[in-house]
Amino acid sequence: MEAFVDFKNVWLAYNDELLAQNQFAVEDITLKVREGEFIAIVGPSGCGKSTFMKLATGLKRPSKGSILIGGEPVTGPLKITGMAFQAPSLLPWRTTVSNVLLPLEIVEPYRSNFKAKRREYEDKARRLLQSVGLGGYEDKYPWQLSGGMQQRASICRALIHEPRMLLLDEPFGALDAFTREELWNTLRDLWTEQRFNVILVTHDLREAVYLADTVYVMSKSPGRILARREIDLPRPRDLEITYTPAFSHIVHELRAHIGAIRRS
Repeated sequence: MEAFVDFKNVWLAYNDELLAQNQFAVEDITLKVREGEFIAIVGPSGCGKSTFMKLATGLKRPSKGSILIGGEPVTGPLKITGMAFQAPSLLPWRTTVSNVLLPLEIVEPYRSNFKAKRREYEDKARRLLQSVGLGGYEDKYPWQLSGGMQQRASICRALIHEPRMLLLDEPFGALDAFTREELWNTLRDLWTEQRFNVILVTHDLREAVYLADTVYVMSKSPGRILARREIDLPRPRDLEITYTPAFSHIVHELRAHIGAIRRS
């Protein structure tokens, strides 16, 4: 089966000077991701996880190697992706629903039709917000929402244009443990329903094991893929699974890889 994301021997140096000195941010990354697969990337700070994200969205071009996404070479920023980060970065002067609508004002083909179809798009945004538990908050401003609510809205904004791939860079890192687990389930439910591809960068090994089909461990800089672990826990998963020996075993196995990196 053809991979949806296909990295072949990808190396990246951030500029020509570093390339001339053979100083790479990531090196020799090869991986294939199936259509609809949920992968997580874990590793120590500075290992190139965010660099990987820039490569996967077309914001950075590899110094060596090739990247295919959806069967097409990546030559620039991709329109088929949505992104959410640790900081929700909602615009404070816009309501929740108008923040979610923002990509439709920017991304074609929606942009050309935005004025004519605004009511239809707004209904879609409101349904999406309701599906993540934000019914009743659509017309509130970001400062009227909790951190977890803001992050829910941020994920809705990333998904409103129905991207084929969602990229998440430490999206729940700033939240308390209870809110974080609630949002794991929000993301799980959205992914189960729509089956877009997900690339999740996280420091949280429990989060990676709970959500992903496959977890990749990256080394210290220059970032390389040191380990690939398929998560063979049955789906649908609920939080009870995080207390099972099978779940703990996988988390400990991944932690041993991270520990070895930190000691090396």
